[in-house]
Amino acid sequence: MMLAGRLKAFARQSDAVVVAIANDGVPVAAQVATALNLPLTVQVVRKLGVPGQENLTMGTIAGDDVKVLNHETINALHIPAKVVDWGIFCETQELLRRERVFIHERKAPVLADKTVILVDDGISSGSRMLAAIHAIRKQGARRIVATAPVAAKQSIARIRAIADQVICLVEPKLFFSIGHWYENFEPVADWEVCQILDSVLESTPELQMA
Repeated sequence: MMLAGRLKAFARQSDAVVVAIANDGVPVAAQVATALNLPLTVQVVRKLGVPGQENLTMGTIAGDDVKVLNHETINALHIPAKVVDWGIFCETQELLRRERVFIHERKAPVLADKTVILVDDGISSGSRMLAAIHAIRKQGARRIVATAPVAAKQSIARIRAIADQVICLVEPKLFFSIGHWYENFEPVADWEVCQILDSVLESTPELQMA
């Protein structure tokens, strides 16, 4: 895998962990973790869709009460604060459910004092990656390397401002969408995430430490 090739300096490092942004970043991250012989876990993030216009995003949340709000959209659409708060409440319940299923029901590596290789399937607006970075910082990670196969040029600068390092294979001038760069871009179901995590755990059990 080309992305893993760019990350080979981290292979077999005892203080490095691969973290996938769930759900869609998990298949890519699993390939990276396997190639580098590193433990794998996930960071759950949830987008806050605009009511009635779910293709628009008014923000993103992650664990440890991390919120990255899109104030430009909120202000332009005059979205009331109580609507934003309700969206945060609802998505927080789903976020907690997925954390229980993906992380707490299996032996996940801790991130404190670790180098975290944070992987997503692509970076479009950058809000998912930004929220994940903030959440992982709160978990005490020493260094965060944000990675993706493809990223929009206009968004990657925001990631570089807060990550310790950014590695991306392609930064096209005309981005279109993440799915445009994949032959198969089907959503990744919860059961697939669990199956992938367990498969990597089985192949590298000695690396997974709580």
